[in-house]
Formats: sequence, C-alpha cells, structure tokens
Amino acid sequence: MKKILKVGTMYPLTTLCVVAIWVLCFCMPPKTQLDDVPFIDKWAHLLMYGGTTSVFWWEYWRQKSKGKMLSRITLLWVAVLVPILMSGLIEILQATCTGGRRSGDILDFVANSLGVLLGWLLGTTVVRWLSSKIVRA
Repeated sequence: MKKILKVGTMYPLTTLCVVAIWVLCFCMPPKTQLDDVPFIDKWAHLLMYGGTTSVFWWEYWRQKSKGKMLSRITLLWVAVLVPILMSGLIEILQATCTGGRRSGDILDFVANSLGVLLGWLLGTTVVRWLSSKIVRA
C-alpha cells in the first residue's frame, strides 16, 4: 500500500485522472444527443480507462528517464491490476450505493478492463520506443 501511495505522488496527472473517474462515475450523466449512439457509454468507459493508463505510462517514462524505476511487479499492480480492481469496485458501488441513480454494469467493467489493457499495450510500446530513442541519442 505504501508503494501505491508513493506512486500517487510521483504520478500527479494519473492521480488526477483517477480522481476524475471516481467523481464522474457517481455523477448523473447529462442527457445529450450522443445518447442515441450505440454503445457510447462503453466507448466512454474504454477511453477513460485507456486514457488514464496511457497517461500513467507517459508519466512512468518521465520518471524512468530520471532514474526512478518501479519494479515489474509494482508496474503490474499499478498499471493493470489496481485499475481493473478499482473498476470492479466502482461498478459494485454504483449498483449498491447510489439509490438507483446509477447501475453497476458488467459490460462497463469489461469496457474498463479492455481500456486498461489497450492503454497498457499502447503505453508499454511507446515507453520502449521512447527509451530506445534516448539510448541511441
């Protein structure tokens, strides 16, 4: 837990994204014309979690370039497992603690998890590419 809290201070934009997810997930979304787009809610979930994971990897690369590395197991926890677990917790809380204003949805959880995995794939690819560019320079 101590490492996760340390990560929060080392990665302020990621922390801000996580706070935004918590706030947005318990607010009532406004009605818009986009509500008629099929699966718009799932796309929003995928982008929120994929974007947050991508921001994490960008901040990780910046920390790595300063010599502040995380172990592989900490990276796995912080970049993949914690966001997926957080997503599941949010869906459970939406289903049980919002008085019917929000509903937990297994497909939201799937979209969130897919977003994390896509963000991880994109992020690790970009970090490797950026790291190879710095090594060659």
